[in-house]
Amino acid sequence: MKCDLFRPIIFTMIFMIFLSACASDKKSEIPVKTEAPSEEPAQIPDEELPPLSDFDGEGGTPASSFEPDGRYYHYMEAQLQRKKGNIAAAVLYLRKTLEQDPDSEYLQKELANLYLRGNDSRSALGVIEKMIANDPENVESLIVYGKLKQGLKETDEAIAAYRKVIACDPAQKEIYLLLGGLYSEKNDTANAFDVYDRLVKKFPDFYAGYFFIGKIHALQGNTVYAEKSFRKALELEPDLDEPQFELVNLYEKQGKKEKVIRIYEDILQNNPDDVRAGMGLAYFHYKNGNSGNAERLLKELGRKSITDPEIIKGVVQIYIEQNQYDAAIAILDGMLKGAPENSDIYYAAGLAYNGLKNDTMSIAHFKKVKPDSRFYQNAAVQISFLYQEQGKITEAIRFLKDVIRQVPDNPDFMIYLGAFYEEIQDFEKAMDILRQGLEIDPENARLHFRLGVIYDKTGDKQKCIDAMKTAIKFDPADADALNYLGYTYAESGQNLDEAERLVREAMKTKPDDGYIIDSLGWVYFKKGLYDKAIEYIEKAVSLVPDDPIILEHLGDSYMKAGNREKALESYQKSLLKKETDKEVLEKKIRELTGTSGVEK
Repeated sequence: MKCDLFRPIIFTMIFMIFLSACASDKKSEIPVKTEAPSEEPAQIPDEELPPLSDFDGEGGTPASSFEPDGRYYHYMEAQLQRKKGNIAAAVLYLRKTLEQDPDSEYLQKELANLYLRGNDSRSALGVIEKMIANDPENVESLIVYGKLKQGLKETDEAIAAYRKVIACDPAQKEIYLLLGGLYSEKNDTANAFDVYDRLVKKFPDFYAGYFFIGKIHALQGNTVYAEKSFRKALELEPDLDEPQFELVNLYEKQGKKEKVIRIYEDILQNNPDDVRAGMGLAYFHYKNGNSGNAERLLKELGRKSITDPEIIKGVVQIYIEQNQYDAAIAILDGMLKGAPENSDIYYAAGLAYNGLKNDTMSIAHFKKVKPDSRFYQNAAVQISFLYQEQGKITEAIRFLKDVIRQVPDNPDFMIYLGAFYEEIQDFEKAMDILRQGLEIDPENARLHFRLGVIYDKTGDKQKCIDAMKTAIKFDPADADALNYLGYTYAESGQNLDEAERLVREAMKTKPDDGYIIDSLGWVYFKKGLYDKAIEYIEKAVSLVPDDPIILEHLGDSYMKAGNREKALESYQKSLLKKETDKEVLEKKIRELTGTSGVEK
Protein backbone atom coordinates (compact mmCIF):
# COMPACT_ATOMS: atom_id res chain seq x y z
CA MET A 1 0.00 0.00 0.00
CA LYS A 2 1.19 3.54 -0.69
CA CYS A 3 1.98 5.30 2.54
CA ASP A 4 2.09 9.00 1.72
CA LEU A 5 1.06 10.23 5.16
CA PHE A 6 3.34 13.11 6.09
CA ARG A 7 3.87 12.45 9.76
CA PRO A 8 6.16 14.86 11.61
CA ILE A 9 8.60 13.35 14.04
CA ILE A 10 7.68 15.71 16.83
CA PHE A 11 8.63 13.79 19.90
CA THR A 12 9.98 10.33 19.17
CA MET A 13 13.23 11.34 17.45
CA ILE A 14 13.80 14.80 18.92
CA PHE A 15 16.81 13.77 20.89
CA MET A 16 19.19 12.81 18.09
CA ILE A 17 21.21 16.02 18.12
CA PHE A 18 21.46 15.93 21.90
CA LEU A 19 22.50 12.31 22.04
CA SER A 20 25.52 12.27 19.73
CA ALA A 21 28.25 10.01 21.01
CA CYS A 22 30.74 11.53 23.41
CA ALA A 23 33.80 10.19 25.14
CA SER A 24 33.48 9.24 28.79
CA ASP A 25 35.38 7.62 31.62
CA LYS A 26 34.51 3.95 31.52
CA LYS A 27 34.64 3.77 35.33
CA SER A 28 31.48 5.87 35.44
CA GLU A 29 29.61 3.46 33.19
CA ILE A 30 27.89 0.44 34.70
CA PRO A 31 25.67 -1.40 32.21
CA VAL A 32 22.38 -1.29 34.08
CA LYS A 33 20.74 -3.00 31.13
CA THR A 34 22.85 -5.35 29.06
CA GLU A 35 21.84 -5.79 25.45
CA ALA A 36 23.45 -7.11 22.32
CA PRO A 37 24.76 -4.20 20.24
CA SER A 38 22.59 -3.29 17.28
CA GLU A 39 25.46 -3.32 14.78
CA GLU A 40 27.60 -6.44 14.33
CA PRO A 41 26.04 -7.78 17.53
CA ALA A 42 28.23 -10.81 17.90
CA GLN A 43 31.34 -10.14 15.87
CA ILE A 44 33.87 -12.96 15.91
CA PRO A 45 37.37 -11.50 16.25
CA ASP A 46 39.28 -11.42 12.99
CA GLU A 47 42.30 -13.65 12.74
CA GLU A 48 45.45 -13.50 10.67
CA LEU A 49 45.29 -15.10 7.25
CA PRO A 50 45.70 -18.83 7.94
CA PRO A 51 48.05 -21.18 6.15
CA LEU A 52 46.53 -22.58 3.01
CA SER A 53 46.42 -26.01 4.62
CA ASP A 54 43.97 -24.68 7.22
CA PHE A 55 41.24 -24.55 4.66
CA ASP A 56 42.62 -26.89 2.05
CA GLY A 57 41.25 -30.33 2.79
CA GLU A 58 44.59 -31.84 1.85
CA GLY A 59 48.01 -31.10 3.24
CA GLY A 60 49.05 -28.87 0.36
CA THR A 61 47.59 -26.47 -2.13
CA PRO A 62 47.41 -27.76 -5.68
CA ALA A 63 47.98 -25.32 -8.50
CA SER A 64 44.31 -25.62 -9.44
CA SER A 65 43.41 -23.77 -6.22
CA PHE A 66 44.75 -20.58 -7.78
CA GLU A 67 42.67 -21.01 -10.95
CA PRO A 68 39.47 -18.93 -11.39
CA ASP A 69 37.42 -21.84 -10.03
CA GLY A 70 39.89 -22.80 -7.30
CA ARG A 71 39.30 -22.51 -3.58
CA TYR A 72 42.18 -20.11 -2.88
CA TYR A 73 41.11 -17.88 -5.77
CA HIS A 74 37.60 -17.67 -4.31
CA TYR A 75 38.99 -16.98 -0.86
CA MET A 76 41.21 -14.13 -2.06
CA GLU A 77 38.34 -12.67 -4.10
CA ALA A 78 36.19 -12.74 -0.97
CA GLN A 79 38.85 -10.81 0.95
CA LEU A 80 39.18 -8.29 -1.88
CA GLN A 81 35.41 -7.72 -2.09
CA ARG A 82 35.24 -7.42 1.68
CA LYS A 83 37.88 -4.67 1.68
CA LYS A 84 35.93 -2.85 -1.02
CA GLY A 85 32.80 -3.05 1.09
CA ASN A 86 31.01 -5.36 -1.35
CA ILE A 87 29.70 -7.69 1.33
CA ALA A 88 27.23 -9.56 -0.88
CA ALA A 89 29.95 -10.41 -3.39
CA ALA A 90 32.35 -11.39 -0.59
CA VAL A 91 29.72 -13.76 0.81
CA LEU A 92 29.23 -15.34 -2.60
CA TYR A 93 32.95 -16.03 -3.06
CA LEU A 94 33.42 -17.30 0.49
CA ARG A 95 30.48 -19.69 0.13
CA LYS A 96 32.15 -21.10 -2.99
CA THR A 97 35.32 -21.61 -0.97
CA LEU A 98 33.36 -23.41 1.75
CA GLU A 99 31.73 -25.68 -0.83
CA GLN A 100 35.24 -26.98 -1.59
CA ASP A 101 36.30 -27.15 2.07
CA PRO A 102 33.10 -27.50 4.15
CA ASP A 103 34.81 -28.52 7.41
CA SER A 104 36.99 -25.42 7.78
CA GLU A 105 36.14 -23.72 11.07
CA TYR A 106 38.12 -20.66 10.03
CA LEU A 107 36.06 -20.18 6.86
CA GLN A 108 32.83 -20.70 8.73
CA LYS A 109 33.75 -17.94 11.17
CA GLU A 110 34.72 -15.70 8.27
CA LEU A 111 31.36 -16.32 6.61
CA ALA A 112 29.46 -15.60 9.84
CA ASN A 113 31.37 -12.32 10.18
CA LEU A 114 30.49 -11.31 6.64
CA TYR A 115 26.80 -11.98 7.24
CA LEU A 116 26.98 -9.84 10.38
CA ARG A 117 28.62 -7.01 8.50
CA GLY A 118 25.81 -7.22 6.00
CA ASN A 119 23.24 -7.02 8.85
CA ASP A 120 22.06 -10.53 8.04
CA SER A 121 21.87 -11.99 11.55
CA ARG A 122 19.70 -14.93 10.49
CA SER A 123 22.24 -16.23 7.96
CA ALA A 124 25.07 -15.71 10.45
CA LEU A 125 23.05 -17.69 12.97
CA GLY A 126 22.71 -20.55 10.51
CA VAL A 127 26.49 -20.74 10.13
CA ILE A 128 27.06 -20.63 13.89
CA GLU A 129 24.47 -23.36 14.46
CA LYS A 130 26.40 -25.64 12.10
CA MET A 131 29.61 -24.87 13.99
CA ILE A 132 27.95 -25.73 17.31
CA ALA A 133 26.57 -28.96 15.85
CA ASN A 134 30.15 -29.97 15.01
CA ASP A 135 31.52 -28.81 18.38
CA PRO A 136 28.72 -28.40 20.98
CA GLU A 137 31.04 -27.08 23.71
CA ASN A 138 32.91 -24.48 21.65
CA VAL A 139 32.66 -21.47 23.97
CA GLU A 140 33.40 -18.87 21.31
CA SER A 141 30.62 -20.19 19.04
CA LEU A 142 28.17 -20.41 21.96
CA ILE A 143 28.85 -16.80 22.92
CA VAL A 144 28.26 -15.61 19.37
CA TYR A 145 25.10 -17.73 19.18
CA GLY A 146 23.81 -16.27 22.45
CA LYS A 147 24.46 -12.69 21.38
CA LEU A 148 22.78 -13.27 18.03
CA LYS A 149 19.74 -14.76 19.73
CA GLN A 150 19.70 -11.85 22.16
CA GLY A 151 19.85 -9.36 19.32
CA LEU A 152 16.95 -11.17 17.65
CA LYS A 153 14.95 -10.94 20.93
CA GLU A 154 14.90 -14.74 21.25
CA THR A 155 15.63 -14.51 24.95
CA ASP A 156 15.14 -18.10 26.08
CA GLU A 157 17.59 -19.43 23.50
CA ALA A 158 20.12 -16.74 24.46
CA ILE A 159 19.76 -17.65 28.14
CA ALA A 160 20.32 -21.34 27.40
CA ALA A 161 23.46 -20.52 25.39
CA TYR A 162 24.91 -18.27 28.10
CA ARG A 163 24.21 -20.85 30.80
CA LYS A 164 26.08 -23.43 28.75
CA VAL A 165 29.00 -21.01 28.26
CA ILE A 166 29.32 -20.55 32.02
CA ALA A 167 29.06 -24.31 32.56
CA CYS A 168 31.87 -24.90 30.05
CA ASP A 169 34.01 -21.94 31.13
CA PRO A 170 33.05 -20.29 34.47
CA ALA A 171 35.71 -17.60 33.90
CA GLN A 172 33.63 -15.81 31.23
CA LYS A 173 32.96 -12.68 33.32
CA GLU A 174 31.00 -10.79 30.64
CA ILE A 175 28.52 -13.65 30.21
CA TYR A 176 27.35 -13.46 33.82
CA LEU A 177 26.36 -9.85 33.18
CA LEU A 178 24.59 -10.67 29.93
CA LEU A 179 22.76 -13.60 31.51
CA GLY A 180 21.75 -11.65 34.59
CA GLY A 181 20.55 -8.79 32.41
CA LEU A 182 18.33 -11.13 30.40
CA TYR A 183 16.79 -12.58 33.55
CA SER A 184 16.18 -9.03 34.81
CA GLU A 185 14.43 -8.11 31.57
CA LYS A 186 12.14 -11.09 32.14
CA ASN A 187 11.51 -9.88 35.72
CA ASP A 188 13.00 -13.17 36.91
CA THR A 189 14.81 -11.65 39.87
CA ALA A 190 15.46 -14.99 41.55
CA ASN A 191 17.56 -16.31 38.65
CA ALA A 192 19.14 -12.88 38.09
CA PHE A 193 20.20 -12.76 41.73
CA ASP A 194 21.60 -16.29 41.49
CA VAL A 195 23.72 -15.34 38.45
CA TYR A 196 25.12 -12.21 40.10
CA ASP A 197 25.74 -14.09 43.34
CA ARG A 198 27.76 -16.67 41.41
CA LEU A 199 29.61 -13.79 39.74
CA VAL A 200 30.74 -12.21 43.02
CA LYS A 201 31.76 -15.61 44.39
CA LYS A 202 33.84 -16.32 41.29
CA PHE A 203 35.18 -12.75 41.04
CA PRO A 204 35.02 -11.24 44.55
CA ASP A 205 36.94 -8.13 43.45
CA PHE A 206 34.62 -7.30 40.54
CA TYR A 207 32.40 -4.36 41.43
CA ALA A 208 29.61 -5.00 38.86
CA GLY A 209 28.27 -8.11 40.57
CA TYR A 210 27.74 -6.25 43.84
CA PHE A 211 26.13 -3.35 42.00
CA PHE A 212 23.52 -5.53 40.32
CA ILE A 213 22.83 -7.45 43.51
CA GLY A 214 22.18 -4.06 45.11
CA LYS A 215 19.77 -3.18 42.30
CA ILE A 216 17.77 -6.34 42.96
CA HIS A 217 17.71 -5.74 46.72
CA ALA A 218 16.52 -2.17 46.11
CA LEU A 219 13.81 -3.40 43.76
CA GLN A 220 12.60 -5.82 46.41
CA GLY A 221 12.67 -3.20 49.16
CA ASN A 222 15.61 -4.77 51.01
CA THR A 223 17.19 -1.37 51.69
CA VAL A 224 19.77 -2.54 54.23
CA TYR A 225 21.20 -5.18 51.89
CA ALA A 226 20.93 -2.84 48.91
CA GLU A 227 22.95 -0.17 50.73
CA LYS A 228 25.53 -2.76 51.78
CA SER A 229 25.93 -3.99 48.19
CA PHE A 230 26.27 -0.51 46.70
CA ARG A 231 28.82 0.39 49.39
CA LYS A 232 30.81 -2.74 48.50
CA ALA A 233 30.81 -1.76 44.80
CA LEU A 234 32.12 1.68 45.81
CA GLU A 235 34.75 0.13 48.03
CA LEU A 236 36.07 -1.75 45.00
CA GLU A 237 35.73 1.19 42.59
CA PRO A 238 35.55 4.47 44.57
CA ASP A 239 35.19 6.64 41.46
CA LEU A 240 31.97 5.03 40.23
CA ASP A 241 28.95 7.32 39.90
CA GLU A 242 26.15 4.78 39.50
CA PRO A 243 26.29 3.20 42.98
CA GLN A 244 26.26 6.68 44.48
CA PHE A 245 23.16 7.65 42.53
CA GLU A 246 21.50 4.41 43.59
CA LEU A 247 22.28 5.32 47.19
CA VAL A 248 20.71 8.73 46.58
CA ASN A 249 17.51 6.99 45.44
CA LEU A 250 17.54 4.75 48.52
CA TYR A 251 18.09 7.60 50.95
CA GLU A 252 15.54 9.84 49.26
CA LYS A 253 12.86 7.15 49.61
CA GLN A 254 13.79 6.82 53.28
CA GLY A 255 13.60 10.56 53.82
CA LYS A 256 17.28 10.81 54.77
CA LYS A 257 17.78 14.28 53.30
CA GLU A 258 21.18 14.98 54.85
CA LYS A 259 22.62 11.78 53.37
CA VAL A 260 21.22 12.65 49.93
CA ILE A 261 22.82 16.10 50.01
CA ARG A 262 26.11 14.68 51.31
CA ILE A 263 26.41 12.18 48.45
CA TYR A 264 25.63 14.82 45.82
CA GLU A 265 28.19 17.16 47.36
CA ASP A 266 30.81 14.40 47.50
CA ILE A 267 30.30 13.67 43.81
CA LEU A 268 30.57 17.37 42.92
CA GLN A 269 33.64 17.81 45.10
CA ASN A 270 35.38 15.06 43.12
CA ASN A 271 33.98 16.29 39.81
CA PRO A 272 32.51 19.83 39.80
CA ASP A 273 31.37 19.32 36.19
CA ASP A 274 29.18 16.28 36.93
CA VAL A 275 25.97 17.46 35.25
CA ARG A 276 23.77 14.73 36.68
CA ALA A 277 24.82 15.45 40.26
CA GLY A 278 24.51 19.21 39.79
CA MET A 279 20.98 18.97 38.42
CA GLY A 280 20.02 16.29 40.93
CA LEU A 281 21.15 18.38 43.90
CA ALA A 282 19.45 21.52 42.54
CA TYR A 283 16.16 19.73 41.96
CA PHE A 284 16.37 18.06 45.38
CA HIS A 285 16.71 21.51 46.96
CA TYR A 286 13.83 22.78 44.80
CA LYS A 287 11.52 19.94 45.86
CA ASN A 288 12.34 20.46 49.51
CA GLY A 289 11.71 24.21 49.51
CA ASN A 290 15.35 25.30 49.55
CA SER A 291 14.75 27.79 46.75
CA GLY A 292 17.89 29.82 47.39
CA ASN A 293 20.23 26.85 47.01
CA ALA A 294 18.29 25.57 44.01
CA GLU A 295 18.41 28.95 42.25
CA ARG A 296 22.12 29.37 42.88
CA LEU A 297 22.98 25.96 41.45
CA LEU A 298 20.66 26.28 38.45
CA LYS A 299 21.83 29.76 37.49
CA GLU A 300 25.39 28.46 37.50
CA LEU A 301 24.37 25.49 35.32
CA GLY A 302 22.64 27.92 32.96
CA ARG A 303 25.80 30.02 32.60
CA LYS A 304 27.88 26.90 31.98
CA SER A 305 25.39 25.64 29.37
CA ILE A 306 26.31 28.51 27.05
CA THR A 307 29.65 26.84 26.30
CA ASP A 308 28.92 23.26 27.41
CA PRO A 309 26.16 21.57 25.36
CA GLU A 310 26.47 18.43 27.51
CA ILE A 311 24.41 20.18 30.20
CA ILE A 312 21.29 20.49 28.03
CA LYS A 313 21.92 17.00 26.73
CA GLY A 314 21.89 15.83 30.34
CA VAL A 315 18.48 17.40 30.97
CA VAL A 316 17.10 15.58 27.95
CA GLN A 317 18.58 12.19 28.84
CA ILE A 318 17.91 12.22 32.56
CA TYR A 319 14.55 13.97 32.72
CA ILE A 320 12.79 14.48 29.38
CA GLU A 321 13.56 11.02 28.00
CA GLN A 322 12.31 9.54 31.27
CA ASN A 323 9.05 11.54 31.01
CA GLN A 324 9.93 13.61 34.09
CA TYR A 325 8.67 16.77 32.41
CA ASP A 326 7.85 18.77 35.54
CA ALA A 327 11.38 18.23 36.86
CA ALA A 328 12.85 19.20 33.49
CA ILE A 329 10.82 22.42 33.39
CA ALA A 330 11.82 23.38 36.95
CA ILE A 331 15.49 22.83 36.09
CA LEU A 332 15.35 24.61 32.73
CA ASP A 333 13.43 27.60 34.11
CA GLY A 334 16.10 27.95 36.78
CA MET A 335 18.86 27.71 34.19
CA LEU A 336 17.24 30.45 32.11
CA LYS A 337 17.84 32.86 34.98
CA GLY A 338 21.54 32.34 34.44
CA ALA A 339 21.39 32.27 30.62
CA PRO A 340 18.25 34.09 29.43
CA GLU A 341 19.45 34.15 25.80
CA ASN A 342 20.42 30.50 25.44
CA SER A 343 18.35 29.02 22.60
CA ASP A 344 19.29 25.47 23.62
CA ILE A 345 17.48 25.90 26.94
CA TYR A 346 14.37 27.29 25.25
CA TYR A 347 14.34 24.38 22.82
CA ALA A 348 14.65 21.78 25.58
CA ALA A 349 11.92 23.56 27.55
CA GLY A 350 9.70 23.44 24.47
CA LEU A 351 10.20 19.70 24.35
CA ALA A 352 9.31 19.34 28.03
CA TYR A 353 6.12 21.39 27.65
CA ASN A 354 5.31 19.34 24.56
CA GLY A 355 5.57 16.24 26.73
CA LEU A 356 3.02 17.78 29.10
CA LYS A 357 0.73 18.52 26.12
CA ASN A 358 0.93 22.23 26.92
CA ASP A 359 0.95 23.48 23.34
CA THR A 360 0.80 27.16 24.26
CA MET A 361 3.93 27.07 26.43
CA SER A 362 5.67 24.69 24.04
CA ILE A 363 5.16 27.05 21.09
CA ALA A 364 6.16 30.07 23.19
CA HIS A 365 9.48 28.47 24.10
CA PHE A 366 10.18 27.14 20.60
CA LYS A 367 9.61 30.65 19.22
CA LYS A 368 12.45 31.95 21.37
CA VAL A 369 14.95 29.70 19.58
CA LYS A 370 17.01 32.03 17.40
CA PRO A 371 17.70 31.51 13.67
CA ASP A 372 21.42 31.02 14.33
CA SER A 373 20.73 28.14 16.75
CA ARG A 374 21.47 24.54 15.80
CA PHE A 375 17.90 23.79 16.89
CA TYR A 376 16.16 26.50 14.89
CA GLN A 377 14.94 24.18 12.13
CA ASN A 378 13.67 21.61 14.63
CA ALA A 379 11.88 24.28 16.63
CA ALA A 380 10.28 25.88 13.56
CA VAL A 381 9.06 22.56 12.20
CA GLN A 382 7.62 21.52 15.55
CA ILE A 383 5.80 24.84 15.91
CA SER A 384 4.18 24.35 12.52
CA PHE A 385 3.05 20.83 13.37
CA LEU A 386 1.73 21.88 16.75
CA TYR A 387 -0.44 24.36 14.88
CA GLN A 388 -1.51 21.52 12.60
CA GLU A 389 -2.45 19.34 15.56
CA GLN A 390 -4.62 22.20 16.82
CA GLY A 391 -6.37 22.33 13.45
CA LYS A 392 -4.73 25.67 12.62
CA ILE A 393 -3.38 24.79 9.18
CA THR A 394 -3.62 28.37 7.97
CA GLU A 395 -1.55 29.49 10.96
CA ALA A 396 1.00 26.74 10.25
CA ILE A 397 1.29 27.87 6.62
CA ARG A 398 1.63 31.54 7.58
CA PHE A 399 4.30 30.69 10.15
CA LEU A 400 6.36 28.57 7.73
CA LYS A 401 6.17 31.23 5.04
CA ASP A 402 7.66 33.70 7.53
CA VAL A 403 10.39 31.19 8.37
CA ILE A 404 11.23 30.73 4.68
CA ARG A 405 11.51 34.51 4.28
CA GLN A 406 14.12 34.47 7.07
CA VAL A 407 15.87 31.30 5.86
CA PRO A 408 15.23 31.19 2.10
CA ASP A 409 17.85 28.58 1.22
CA ASN A 410 16.61 25.66 3.33
CA PRO A 411 14.58 23.24 1.17
CA ASP A 412 13.41 21.26 4.21
CA PHE A 413 11.06 24.07 5.17
CA MET A 414 9.62 23.92 1.67
CA ILE A 415 8.92 20.20 2.06
CA TYR A 416 6.88 20.90 5.20
CA LEU A 417 5.09 23.87 3.69
CA GLY A 418 4.26 21.79 0.61
CA ALA A 419 2.80 19.12 2.91
CA PHE A 420 0.47 21.65 4.52
CA TYR A 421 -0.73 22.92 1.13
CA GLU A 422 -1.22 19.29 0.16
CA GLU A 423 -3.33 18.75 3.28
CA ILE A 424 -5.75 21.53 2.32
CA GLN A 425 -5.68 20.17 -1.27
CA ASP A 426 -4.11 23.29 -2.74
CA PHE A 427 -1.99 21.13 -5.02
CA GLU A 428 -0.85 23.95 -7.30
CA LYS A 429 0.73 25.86 -4.42
CA ALA A 430 2.20 22.62 -3.07
CA MET A 431 3.85 21.90 -6.43
CA ASP A 432 5.10 25.49 -6.72
CA ILE A 433 6.82 25.44 -3.33
CA LEU A 434 8.36 22.01 -3.95
CA ARG A 435 9.72 23.17 -7.30
CA GLN A 436 11.24 26.17 -5.53
CA GLY A 437 12.96 23.71 -3.24
CA LEU A 438 14.31 21.79 -6.23
CA GLU A 439 15.80 24.98 -7.62
CA ILE A 440 17.87 25.15 -4.44
CA ASP A 441 18.62 21.43 -4.20
CA PRO A 442 17.84 19.59 -7.47
CA GLU A 443 19.06 16.23 -6.09
CA ASN A 444 16.90 16.27 -2.97
CA ALA A 445 15.15 12.87 -2.99
CA ARG A 446 12.48 13.91 -0.49
CA LEU A 447 11.43 16.87 -2.63
CA HIS A 448 11.06 14.59 -5.64
CA PHE A 449 9.10 12.07 -3.56
CA ARG A 450 6.63 14.66 -2.23
CA LEU A 451 6.21 16.07 -5.73
CA GLY A 452 5.49 12.56 -7.02
CA VAL A 453 2.80 12.08 -4.37
CA ILE A 454 1.07 15.26 -5.46
CA TYR A 455 1.26 14.28 -9.14
CA ASP A 456 -0.44 11.03 -8.12
CA LYS A 457 -3.18 12.89 -6.25
CA THR A 458 -3.81 15.11 -9.26
CA GLY A 459 -4.12 12.05 -11.51
CA ASP A 460 -0.86 12.44 -13.45
CA LYS A 461 0.42 8.87 -13.04
CA GLN A 462 3.30 9.18 -15.48
CA LYS A 463 4.72 12.26 -13.76
CA CYS A 464 4.29 10.47 -10.45
CA ILE A 465 6.28 7.49 -11.76
CA ASP A 466 8.99 9.76 -13.17
CA ALA A 467 9.30 11.66 -9.89
CA MET A 468 9.57 8.44 -7.88
CA LYS A 469 12.24 7.13 -10.23
CA THR A 470 14.16 10.37 -9.76
CA ALA A 471 13.85 10.12 -5.98
CA ILE A 472 15.23 6.58 -6.12
CA LYS A 473 18.03 7.70 -8.42
CA PHE A 474 19.22 10.20 -5.82
CA ASP A 475 18.53 7.91 -2.86
CA PRO A 476 18.48 4.24 -3.90
CA ALA A 477 17.58 3.18 -0.33
CA ASP A 478 14.54 5.47 -0.06
CA ALA A 479 12.03 2.88 1.16
CA ASP A 480 9.04 5.22 0.75
CA ALA A 481 9.81 5.97 -2.89
CA LEU A 482 10.61 2.33 -3.66
CA ASN A 483 7.35 1.20 -2.10
CA TYR A 484 5.30 3.96 -3.71
CA LEU A 485 6.59 3.15 -7.18
CA GLY A 486 6.20 -0.60 -6.68
CA TYR A 487 2.64 -0.22 -5.44
CA THR A 488 1.81 2.16 -8.30
CA TYR A 489 2.91 -0.48 -10.78
CA ALA A 490 0.92 -3.14 -8.95
CA GLU A 491 -2.24 -1.05 -8.89
CA SER A 492 -2.04 -0.60 -12.64
CA GLY A 493 -1.18 -4.28 -13.17
CA GLN A 494 2.01 -3.46 -15.05
CA ASN A 495 5.70 -4.26 -14.51
CA LEU A 496 4.78 -6.69 -11.75
CA ASP A 497 8.23 -8.30 -11.55
CA GLU A 498 9.77 -4.85 -11.23
CA ALA A 499 7.10 -3.94 -8.68
CA GLU A 500 8.07 -6.96 -6.59
CA ARG A 501 11.76 -6.07 -6.81
CA LEU A 502 11.09 -2.47 -5.74
CA VAL A 503 8.94 -3.44 -2.77
CA ARG A 504 11.38 -6.10 -1.62
CA GLU A 505 14.14 -3.48 -1.82
CA ALA A 506 12.03 -1.20 0.37
CA MET A 507 11.60 -4.02 2.88
CA LYS A 508 15.36 -4.24 3.35
CA THR A 509 15.23 -0.81 4.95
CA LYS A 510 11.86 -1.19 6.67
CA PRO A 511 11.29 -4.92 7.22
CA ASP A 512 8.45 -4.41 9.71
CA ASP A 513 6.52 -1.69 7.90
CA GLY A 514 2.94 -2.91 7.51
CA TYR A 515 2.24 -0.68 4.51
CA ILE A 516 5.24 -2.01 2.59
CA ILE A 517 4.39 -5.61 3.50
CA ASP A 518 0.86 -4.98 2.23
CA SER A 519 2.35 -3.70 -1.05
CA LEU A 520 4.21 -6.97 -1.53
CA GLY A 521 1.02 -8.90 -0.82
CA TRP A 522 -0.82 -6.77 -3.34
CA VAL A 523 1.83 -7.46 -5.98
CA TYR A 524 1.25 -11.18 -5.42
CA PHE A 525 -2.51 -10.60 -5.64
CA LYS A 526 -2.05 -8.95 -9.02
CA LYS A 527 0.12 -11.87 -10.09
CA GLY A 528 -2.68 -14.26 -9.17
CA LEU A 529 -0.68 -15.81 -6.30
CA TYR A 530 -3.49 -15.50 -3.76
CA ASP A 531 -2.07 -17.75 -1.03
CA LYS A 532 1.14 -15.72 -0.97
CA ALA A 533 -0.91 -12.52 -1.05
CA ILE A 534 -2.85 -13.66 2.02
CA GLU A 535 0.37 -14.59 3.83
CA TYR A 536 1.83 -11.10 3.47
CA ILE A 537 -1.36 -9.08 3.86
CA GLU A 538 -2.28 -10.97 7.04
CA LYS A 539 1.10 -9.95 8.42
CA ALA A 540 0.44 -6.36 7.32
CA VAL A 541 -2.89 -6.38 9.18
CA SER A 542 -1.14 -7.64 12.31
CA LEU A 543 1.16 -4.62 12.12
CA VAL A 544 -1.45 -2.06 10.99
CA PRO A 545 -4.77 -3.49 12.20
CA ASP A 546 -6.94 -0.42 11.59
CA ASP A 547 -6.12 0.54 8.01
CA PRO A 548 -9.23 0.12 5.83
CA ILE A 549 -7.32 -0.31 2.56
CA ILE A 550 -5.14 -3.11 3.91
CA LEU A 551 -8.25 -4.80 5.37
CA GLU A 552 -9.98 -4.51 2.00
CA HIS A 553 -6.92 -5.99 0.28
CA LEU A 554 -7.12 -8.93 2.65
CA GLY A 555 -10.80 -9.35 1.88
CA ASP A 556 -10.11 -9.33 -1.86
CA SER A 557 -7.38 -11.95 -1.40
CA TYR A 558 -9.63 -14.22 0.67
CA MET A 559 -12.36 -13.81 -1.94
CA LYS A 560 -10.06 -14.89 -4.77
CA ALA A 561 -8.86 -17.82 -2.67
CA GLY A 562 -12.47 -18.94 -2.21
CA ASN A 563 -12.81 -18.12 1.48
CA ARG A 564 -16.03 -16.08 1.42
CA GLU A 565 -16.49 -16.08 5.19
CA LYS A 566 -13.10 -14.51 5.91
CA ALA A 567 -13.53 -12.14 2.97
CA LEU A 568 -16.79 -10.85 4.45
CA GLU A 569 -15.20 -10.46 7.88
CA SER A 570 -12.34 -8.37 6.43
CA TYR A 571 -14.69 -6.24 4.32
CA GLN A 572 -16.87 -5.49 7.35
CA LYS A 573 -13.84 -4.48 9.43
CA SER A 574 -12.69 -2.27 6.58
CA LEU A 575 -16.08 -0.60 6.31
CA LEU A 576 -16.05 0.23 10.02
CA LYS A 577 -12.73 2.04 9.58
CA LYS A 578 -13.47 3.76 6.28
CA GLU A 579 -14.69 7.35 6.41
CA THR A 580 -15.18 8.12 2.69
CA ASP A 581 -15.61 6.32 -0.64
CA LYS A 582 -17.56 3.45 0.85
CA GLU A 583 -19.63 2.55 -2.20
CA VAL A 584 -17.31 -0.08 -3.72
CA LEU A 585 -16.83 -1.79 -0.38
CA GLU A 586 -20.55 -1.79 0.36
CA LYS A 587 -21.16 -3.37 -3.03
CA LYS A 588 -18.70 -6.18 -2.21
CA ILE A 589 -20.50 -6.83 1.08
CA ARG A 590 -23.90 -6.70 -0.63
CA GLU A 591 -22.78 -9.29 -3.17
CA LEU A 592 -21.74 -11.59 -0.33
CA THR A 593 -24.70 -11.06 2.02
CA GLY A 594 -27.47 -9.34 0.14
CA THR A 595 -27.20 -6.42 2.60
CA SER A 596 -25.39 -3.10 2.45
CA GLY A 597 -23.94 -2.71 5.89
CA VAL A 598 -21.97 -4.16 8.69
CA GLU A 599 -23.30 -7.02 10.77
CA LYS A 600 -24.44 -5.82 14.18
